[in-house]
Amino acid sequence: MTTTDMLPTPSLTTEAVVVPPERRRRRRPGAAIGRERSLLRGIGLVLLWAFVALNIAWMAWMVVQAFRDTRSILSDPWGMPTSLDPINFVTAWTVGDFATATMNSVVTTVVSSFLTVLLAAPAAYYLSRVENRFTSSLTMYFVLGLGIPAQVILIPLFVMLNEVYLTDSLIGLNLVYIGVSMPFTVFLLTAFFRSLPIELEEAAALDGTTAFGTFWRITLPLAKGGILTAFVLQVISHWNETLLALTLLQSTSNYTLPVALISFIQQQTYSGADWGGLFAGLCIVVLPMLAIYLWLGRRLTEGLTLGMGK
Repeated sequence: MTTTDMLPTPSLTTEAVVVPPERRRRRRPGAAIGRERSLLRGIGLVLLWAFVALNIAWMAWMVVQAFRDTRSILSDPWGMPTSLDPINFVTAWTVGDFATATMNSVVTTVVSSFLTVLLAAPAAYYLSRVENRFTSSLTMYFVLGLGIPAQVILIPLFVMLNEVYLTDSLIGLNLVYIGVSMPFTVFLLTAFFRSLPIELEEAAALDGTTAFGTFWRITLPLAKGGILTAFVLQVISHWNETLLALTLLQSTSNYTLPVALISFIQQQTYSGADWGGLFAGLCIVVLPMLAIYLWLGRRLTEGLTLGMGK
């Protein structure tokens, strides 16, 4: 046995436990950054849930006030209704002519949203599958349309529609909604179509299916989540749109719900404020979209996240 063999061998356990000081120093900034990120994330979550709770409280207060009269609202704004008498909803529905406005809003919203998706889906499919200079320029054209505010094109739109006698017309309003909504819808559906596997379309092409047949039979069923997302987003946008409708519509019989609500508020200026009726009118405008979002909110969020992530 040699002298070298008699020397004690270093323990593996000791080597695993003992860490050089310079390595410990290098780990400290990472741990500090992690703690800082965790703290910021916690603060962000608290602020987010506080904002959600504030909005829920505001909507609950709006619904509660819709069942109270003006005198009780002014005397005790945080009070509770003594009964669930829907007289304020009847007032808003009849005096504010919300019945006609609701029908106009439903027709305008459904027609414009459906036609927007119907026109945007083939365009988005073509832009997602064909890559050349023309499609790249066209995609950039739609992207640029996202940055144009409605206030900039308001006067030109009014002049153009006035030339063809489509001001104060639901048809003209539908055309404007479709044109204004096309950039976002095409952009969203293009991203969604690019997330779909192309192998199924290639297999269909080998079987002799035409491009339109592939789009109709294969791509559309796969993209129903994205199409539903685009449709619901347009429904919410067109239902709540006020500026274009307020500018282009002059007749009471053509008013949509947001414009009818503004007109109802103006009526109260001369006849005395009916706060209960105003809150009821707000409920008629807000609650249908809230119900749609609660019904389709999960699928809407999933479709939007998948489409925007590609």
